[in-house]
Order: sequence, then structure tokens, then C-alpha cells
Amino acid sequence: MNAITREDETQILDSIQRWLDKDVKPHVLRLEHADEYPHEMVAQMKEFGLFGATIPPEYGGLGLPASTYAKIVTMISSVWMSLTGIFNSHLIMATAVQRYGTEAQKRHFLPRFAAGEIRGGLALTEPDCGTDLQAIRTRAVRDGDDYVINGTKTWISNGIEGSCFALLVKTDMDVQPRHRGMTMFLAEKRDGFSVSRKLEKLGYKGLDSAELIFQDYRVPADCLIGGEEGRGFHHAVGGLELGRINVAARGVGIANAALRDSVAYAQVRKTMGKPICEHQAIQLKLGDMATRCEAARLLVESAAGAYDRGERCDMEAGMAKLFASEAAVENSLEAMRIHGGYGYSKEFDIERYYRDAPLMCIGEGTNEIQRIIIAKQLVARNPA
Repeated sequence: MNAITREDETQILDSIQRWLDKDVKPHVLRLEHADEYPHEMVAQMKEFGLFGATIPPEYGGLGLPASTYAKIVTMISSVWMSLTGIFNSHLIMATAVQRYGTEAQKRHFLPRFAAGEIRGGLALTEPDCGTDLQAIRTRAVRDGDDYVINGTKTWISNGIEGSCFALLVKTDMDVQPRHRGMTMFLAEKRDGFSVSRKLEKLGYKGLDSAELIFQDYRVPADCLIGGEEGRGFHHAVGGLELGRINVAARGVGIANAALRDSVAYAQVRKTMGKPICEHQAIQLKLGDMATRCEAARLLVESAAGAYDRGERCDMEAGMAKLFASEAAVENSLEAMRIHGGYGYSKEFDIERYYRDAPLMCIGEGTNEIQRIIIAKQLVARNPA
């Protein structure tokens, strides 16, 4: 990953903050409650180069390190978390090509991904398969220079608005261990690839989540990532480190927003003749909320630093994702309690934080799985 100066990073973050203040904050409530896709904001994100944030400059991207990328995600999530999902899933797809694709695949796809000309994401989850990726049933069968794919994917981010997906399939249904029969393709929308329905969600509005159907869908063999069957599970898991850092950064953003709004409200809301920030009950909440924010931020910083150094960081990313997502949930609930009835009102942002936060505990591997990953790595790194 290319280095970036502190001055360059500051300039990027300042530009994004100005955009958030001017073009995002005034429209979030309307778009959120209408569950409307933010086409204009997506066009602006293309101009910023966010769809190529982590793609190397030689392929038209910004080549940002994960540490800077995480700060961008945190900043945007503190205003409207849904926007980060639009480019995060896309960038995990790009990471799969960047890390494992053939040079021809990199030359063909990465510049188009970076420009936002082709946008998409990951197509892993199926109706009967989430965390246990090896249980997928979508199948690809070789037919001459193509593969023919049949199956269903669900809860796919960017499923409606996106046009290309890193699609995980089975090319061998019988091999053991099961992961050796898994392969990943770059699947662009055309005949045989359809969207069956948009999935309604508690939160994470604005981002389209959909069910995808593949019925005798033909994909050229040269769209098999890396050109070799049986590597799909490795490709999928390899992109989840960056994905988990992203989810952790989102958690920090939501936790920060809940704290920010609570500190402001506690100074203007009065009870018993004084601002509620002077009541010890509120002070205890604010103190815990602030501590969670800082601890979560440092864990994300640590994980992103390890990723940038090229180190294995599934434990660090898992720790950051686990703690930051739980911090977001706890801070959103405490913010609602501090705001009282206003926190429950759709006229304020607090109820949105409360609806968005639980997704972070589920997405990119549940927090239960994160605990297991952390424990296994802890033992492996510290043999008796």
C-alpha cells in the first residue's frame, strides 16, 4: 500500500468533512426515512475517488492505506453509515482482484472499479448459508470456454444498483475438505442473472440489499479470479480483513455520533433547574461512552496498521470489529436514554444510530465468530 503524508491525509479528510456538512447532513433524514438510494451522493463519491480508495494508483485508484481509509469510513459513518456500505463491498471485490486476480483481470477490471464505472460487491451469502460459507449451494459447471451457474444469493449489498459481483460458487460438490471445491468469479449482470427482490431492513437504509438469482447464467472462464478452481474460499476470507476493519470503523463512527449528540443535548436539556450534564447519572453515561469511543478507535488504528504492514491481522481486525460494534450498540442505547422521548423520535438522528448499530455485530462475521477467531489466534501465537 502506498504511503501518504499527514498533510495529504488531512486534506482528504477535510474535503470529505466539508462534503458531509454541505451535501449529506441536510438530506440524511429525508433519504433515510424514504429508504431512497442516494444517487447524487454516489456520483459525488465517484468524484472523490472513493470507489478506488484502496486500489493502487497504477490502476487508477487513490492507493490509500487502510489507516486512512478507516478514518474516512469513521467520518462518513458518523453522519450516515449507509454510504460506507456502497463503496466498502465494492472495494472488497476489488481487493479480491488486486490480491488474487490475473494481470489481465487487473488491467480490465481495476481501472473501471476505481472510476466507479463498474460498481458492485460480494455475493457470498445464501438463504441457508451465512457464516458457514463452505455450505454454499450455488454451482458452476464448466461448458467449453464458459461456466454455467445456477443458484441464489441473498443479503447482497449493492445488489440492485451494482453491475458486477465477486461471486462465490461450488465447482466441486463432493471434494473434502469442502473449501477446496469453492471458486470465485467476477459476474457481471446479463442474461441469466436477475434480481428477485429488494430486502427490507430495520436500518442501513439507502443501501440496496437484494436477493440475486442465477439461472443458467454463463460466465467466461477468464472471469474466474486467479484462473484456478478451488481457491474461492481463500479469496473470500482474504478480503474479510479489510471488510472487518471497515465494519469496525463504522462502529466507531456510530459510537462517536451518539456521544457527540449526547454531549450537545446534555448541555441544553435542563431538569431540576440545571443542565442534565451536571447530573451524576448522565455524567457516568457520558464518561463510559467517551471511553468506548477512544478504545474502539485505537483498536481500529492497530488493526489497520497491521494490515498496512502486510501482517496477518485476522485477530486484530476481529478484536476491532468485536469491540467497536458493541460500543456502537451500547452508545446508541445510552444516547437514546439521555435524549429521552426525543431519542425515540424520527425527527432526531438517535433512533437511526440505534437501528444501524446492531448490523455491525452481524456483518462480516458475527461477533460470536470473532471471539472464536481471536481465541484460536491467541493460542496459535502463544504456544505453551
